[in-house]
Amino acid sequence: MLVTYLEASRDLCDTNSILFGAALAVCRIIGAKVSTAGRATGHSSAIPAWKRRIEKRIARARALIGRLICFRSGNTRPRIVRTVRMALAGTNVSLSQPDITQKLTERIDDLKQRIAAWGKRIGRYTERSTRFNQNRLFQNDQKRLYKSLERPIVSGTGPAPNQADTVAFWRSLWSEPVNHNEDPWTEVVVSQCAGITPMDPVTIMPDDVAEAVRKAPNWKSPGLDGLHHYWLKGFMVCHAVLARQFQEALNQKSLPSLFTTGITHLVPKDQGATDPSKYRPITLKMDSGS
Repeated sequence: MLVTYLEASRDLCDTNSILFGAALAVCRIIGAKVSTAGRATGHSSAIPAWKRRIEKRIARARALIGRLICFRSGNTRPRIVRTVRMALAGTNVSLSQPDITQKLTERIDDLKQRIAAWGKRIGRYTERSTRFNQNRLFQNDQKRLYKSLERPIVSGTGPAPNQADTVAFWRSLWSEPVNHNEDPWTEVVVSQCAGITPMDPVTIMPDDVAEAVRKAPNWKSPGLDGLHHYWLKGFMVCHAVLARQFQEALNQKSLPSLFTTGITHLVPKDQGATDPSKYRPITLKMDSGS
């Protein structure tokens, strides 16, 4: 069935739409989850069990510190006294001891040190987990990595850059006319290049397309079309059509605008930056055109 549609394809845009439809049909047949925004199957963002356990310990320790401080300040309500007795259980410390204030202070300091140690443990594990996940995302899904790098600003931990300022900044770099240096050295370069033998005409074969997609990552972030390299590898019948249509585009020296348009992610260089110049642009183009 796919061959029939590909034979009727008029240009690269048609072929790309046909392949995307075929990929979507396969996903629906096998029951795969498909998302129009972002990756098809996302990972759960639930807090790990070990982190929840440590956070509960920290919360209980902080509550206990509050009760101990209240008792040390003279609050002798039954509930407070009962909590203090539980906190001092197994320490051979009695509430009637003359140095009970010192013992309470020592117990409070001990709990504070434990909280600090637990907090550092969470920090170490979080830092290690972040590095591991970012390295894995960079290899498998760069789009999700760039989104995760932008997420702190989007989530509200810092003010996002003004959209109008961002557009104006990049427009000043790429859209404003520039007077280039037209010194005589350009003529010298032209004369030096005049004797260079022109490149032989390039002929794109189906095997060339197959070899190009074979080396590409399966789930590299796609462009506007949302079509991953995985499908270009799997739908091998499209290689001949793509080779023919790319050859036509090469001969005509023209590509559809869809193949030269990408999705740009602005990755912050500094946390909480609001200056558009403090963002690094990462542009994703169509996999079938790369």
